[in-house]
Amino acid sequence: MAAESPTKNRSSAESEKSVTMNQDGDADSKSGNEKTNDKSFIDNPASDFRNLRRIIAEDQEWSLATVPTLDYSCITHIVDNFEANSAILNSLSSDHQAKVLEKLPMTLPLKVTALLIKDEGYWKRCCENRWKVCNVKSYGSSWKRMYFERNLEHIIEEFVPEKTDPIELNETLELSSDFVIKLDVRQFLPPVNDKDKNIDFLENSSDTGSEVERECDHFNMAPVLEKLRHLRELHLTYSVQDCGMNFEWNMFYFTKKDCQRLCEAVKACHTLNVLHLHRSKLSDENVRLIVNCLMEHPNIEELDFSHNLIGDRGSKAICKLITTHDKIKILNLCNNMLRIVGGQALAHALVKTNVLKSLNLRLNRIGDEGGLNICKALTKNTSLKELNMAANDVGALTADALAQVFLINKTLTTIDLSCNNIGMDGGKQLLDGMAENNVITELDLRLTECGQEVEFGINQILDQNKECQRDENFNVANKDQESVKGESQQL
Repeated sequence: MAAESPTKNRSSAESEKSVTMNQDGDADSKSGNEKTNDKSFIDNPASDFRNLRRIIAEDQEWSLATVPTLDYSCITHIVDNFEANSAILNSLSSDHQAKVLEKLPMTLPLKVTALLIKDEGYWKRCCENRWKVCNVKSYGSSWKRMYFERNLEHIIEEFVPEKTDPIELNETLELSSDFVIKLDVRQFLPPVNDKDKNIDFLENSSDTGSEVERECDHFNMAPVLEKLRHLRELHLTYSVQDCGMNFEWNMFYFTKKDCQRLCEAVKACHTLNVLHLHRSKLSDENVRLIVNCLMEHPNIEELDFSHNLIGDRGSKAICKLITTHDKIKILNLCNNMLRIVGGQALAHALVKTNVLKSLNLRLNRIGDEGGLNICKALTKNTSLKELNMAANDVGALTADALAQVFLINKTLTTIDLSCNNIGMDGGKQLLDGMAENNVITELDLRLTECGQEVEFGINQILDQNKECQRDENFNVANKDQESVKGESQQL
């Protein structure tokens, strides 16, 4: 091989030297830049790109689990085919049952869910989806009971006799019989009379026309109460809501046939404890029929006939029921047509009974004569705790008699005398009587013109009575706890 020339070797060596010098220069420059950057980062840490966070947009629905789990697939299949194969729910584990119930649609028919689903969460979703206001405390804190009661009430309120198909009502009754405890029906639609549709309003413009001839019977409650085995409270209002231009007087009449049907239904419902029949134009004749059917009822304890047309004859019939039936504890006759005779009848009943605890006579006209008779009866009665005689046209004579009651009666705790013309003299008599009483905790004297000084003095006595009552309750509770501890130690 030929020897390389010295000039070529010299040039290559010089080029290698220059490259190494350049590399060393670059390295020195980089190290210098890093030193300056580190110094700047120390002075301002926020400018260090190595400490900055990266923001990554995430898709909430994206998941690495591209294939659903077997549990999820099974639960989805059960939910989609629940109506055809609902019995499988009881064979699932508690965790899987909870997942299935959480995904079940709220449109399932009651024949599938009524007896099968006991979960309160499912019925809560059904109630909140159907109604805006859901006060579950009024239904014993049970969402399932609330749904079945309100659903049945809606069907009855929209039922038109001789027109609506009863199939839905009958099916609902069969499914709801074990869950309905209270029924509150606020309207009864009358049957549609095709003959009256073409009547000219000008020909029948009188408000007091042939009302008796145009009376119509409403929905029959007997088949409903017959199937509700656990019904305890029945609230009925024979009227129509939001009738608008279709208003007719017969919509608001509680006819004799309605009364007879209701009497048969209530008489057969032995579990019933509470009967409310208000704002239904209930007359004396109808009250007497209802009283006759309640004479032998085994469990009725509360009657509410408020806002009706009951007079003295009806009051006498009710008083006869109170004296012969030894279980009625609450009676509400607010806003009726009771006069002096009615007050005298109630006073006689108070003497005879030792079970009645609450009597509401607000918005009647028993007057001083009726009030005096009631006060005399209260000196002998030992059961009544609440008395409401507001707006009854009683005055100073009744107040004077009631002051004597304060000295003798030791069971009466709540009295309402508001909206009566008691006056200054009557107020002073009440104040003197309250000074010797330590049982009454509520006494309403608004709009009685008895004076501010009397009201202030009575309010002070009421506050003292409330404190004494609280102390007594506290002592009784302590004694009960001590007795329980003593019995447990002996065991």
